[in-house]
Amino acid sequence: MSRFRKFPLVLALVAVLVAACGDDAAPERGGDNGLEKATINVAMLALVVNAPYYIAVQEKLFEAEGLTVRTQPVQQSTQAYPALKAGDVDLVFANNASMLLGHDKGDMRINLVAEGSRLTPKFMGVLVMPDSPITDLKGLEGHSLSVHVLNNIQAITFDAIAAVNGTDPAKLQYRQVVFPQMAATMQKGDLDAIHTQEPFLTDTVQKLGARMVADGGAAPATDLPLDGYFSLETWTKQNPRTAAAFQRAIQKASEIAADRAKVEAVLPTYARGIDPAVAKAMTMPTFGTSTSAERMQKLIDLMVEQKRLTNKIDAGTIVFP
Repeated sequence: MSRFRKFPLVLALVAVLVAACGDDAAPERGGDNGLEKATINVAMLALVVNAPYYIAVQEKLFEAEGLTVRTQPVQQSTQAYPALKAGDVDLVFANNASMLLGHDKGDMRINLVAEGSRLTPKFMGVLVMPDSPITDLKGLEGHSLSVHVLNNIQAITFDAIAAVNGTDPAKLQYRQVVFPQMAATMQKGDLDAIHTQEPFLTDTVQKLGARMVADGGAAPATDLPLDGYFSLETWTKQNPRTAAAFQRAIQKASEIAADRAKVEAVLPTYARGIDPAVAKAMTMPTFGTSTSAERMQKLIDLMVEQKRLTNKIDAGTIVFP
């Protein structure tokens, strides 16, 4: 897992790389293209699910829409929330559940400008060491299980999977460990199992011989939206043409990302340290070529059912058309 501990350096390099793709001195106001803002700041992670954004940068799809994007690298999307609230960041790539929880509490009234990725079978999964006595999902009851962030999309989707497979979600002992540290923590014996996602999943299988005992992308979680590009509700109201231009660029890039060779090619430009063998073997998510209120509503309804949201939010009020 040492390859994945280079993220702080990687993120710094991403900032340099993306800055080189546009003029940092570009004006903040819109120009002749009719956009309210010609330059926007976007807080980004360095994960597989971010591939369409970096394809859009590489293919100059933002420029084709009259946009200059300034990438603000972060290790967790929550680090960008203060800047989003203050207006220093226009958009943040974030986990859907995190943003919905903030919206529900009134911390941030948000809009989903563009869908990021959707869950596919085996894009996420629960792994154990080769000699573990745990052999199936039921066997996870009473054992420690890592998630990247507590009370978030991994626990939400996996609790749903557990519930329909005769496993009591209340008996799953979730512990928060960030993706790059999960495999090493389990190898030391500090975790019984890890709930991870690509490329960490394939890397752990190849390097530790880990076994998958539960598919984190199985029904009824399959095709649920995982993440997306969010703004404040006030921002899209003030900048609807800018938001639409960003959305079009991301959706065009997501169509390109349907070719996994394109994803494998762009990954080294922003997420250095991924083994090429892992990149070729890993499972891909579905990248969003449209932004669906119906799909978001399914996630909202699941979170209400699990009592994670206090209000049944109407997805139509969140999803930017």
